[in-house]
Amino acid sequence: MLTRLRLVFCVLMATSGLAFATVDVNKGDLAALTDIKGIGPTKAKRIIDERSKGGNFKSWADFESRVPGVGEKSASRMSQSGLILNGKPKGVAESNKKK
Repeated sequence: MLTRLRLVFCVLMATSGLAFATVDVNKGDLAALTDIKGIGPTKAKRIIDERSKGGNFKSWADFESRVPGVGEKSASRMSQSGLILNGKPKGVAESNKKK
């Protein structure tokens, strides 16, 4: 019984890393963006349309202000689910700017 529990635990740990992929908001295509929890096809299209129209997002604040339906809280949730901007999650990108 203990061996089976260990096996189940190992399988869960191994597959949990596969489920959490990071996607840069300035590079991701429609399919990659929709893999992020909180981003459906409509929001992914808005992100891509705004990125095409106004260029790459320069900061999380820029992203939040330019994409309809994305605010500070939803951007934080998306970041926790694997969305990054210029290689950094939301909290890291902002703390580096303050230094």
